[in-house]
Amino acid sequence: MMATKSTKRTTVIPGFGPTLGYTLFYLSLMVLLPLSSLVFKTTSLTWPEFLATVTALRVVASYRVTFGAALAAAGVNALFGLLVAWVLVRYRLPGKRLIDALVDLPFALPTAVAGITLSSVYAANGWLGSILEPRGIKVAFTPLGIFVAMIFIGLPFVVRTVQPVLEELEAEIEEAAACLGATRWQTFRRVLFPELLPALLTGFALAFARGVGEYGSIIFIAGNMPMVSEITPLLIITKLEQYDYVGATAIATVMLLFSFLMLLTVNLLQKWSRRHAA
Repeated sequence: MMATKSTKRTTVIPGFGPTLGYTLFYLSLMVLLPLSSLVFKTTSLTWPEFLATVTALRVVASYRVTFGAALAAAGVNALFGLLVAWVLVRYRLPGKRLIDALVDLPFALPTAVAGITLSSVYAANGWLGSILEPRGIKVAFTPLGIFVAMIFIGLPFVVRTVQPVLEELEAEIEEAAACLGATRWQTFRRVLFPELLPALLTGFALAFARGVGEYGSIIFIAGNMPMVSEITPLLIITKLEQYDYVGATAIATVMLLFSFLMLLTVNLLQKWSRRHAA
């Protein structure tokens, strides 16, 4: 009697079951469990108490400053991050490796050091502040300072997500478009930009999320004035210092919800852009 062959399929990388289990366990331990405890702590509030906490005038003003500045900074980083990535990939220039390394500087620089540096540069007696303030442009200790700090910390996210996609795009695509009579702008808008859009949206979302959650590099340059230049993470720290743990977790839950909806929207836009490009 002939032995039957095993129908079990083998994979190149063994251990799928244990690695998947470890991955789910690790993500649950490091991500889901802390976030669940945050939401669970908030449930100690009744719905009217929760609404009263998260819609207080000071809290709403901090939302406006935080999310508004993060959204504007992410938009600026999307534009100039694409420009920086384009220059680094498409051109040869002196000091290119140094410029490429400087892009990652906000990643390695401690946030407190970044905040102190920005506040000293843009203060009234700083290198740039002494030039801008006599012209009526006050950056340090204003909402504009928050915007500048978020641009500083968010730029690498856009550059590092767009740069690999640009490197994979072959020059023959642009040459073919030029042979068909397309201008440089038409080639970029109809050929290159659809390929770059998913990565650009990813970089935008990462820069926005980093700006919303940033604390160390902002508090030194923001001024931290309630109703004017107070960011939501600082307000959460203030409530914790006042032993208002439930109020702090309620505000943090709102920020978590906004960030999740933003990332979900960007993922849906990425999916749509890939289908449209295909």
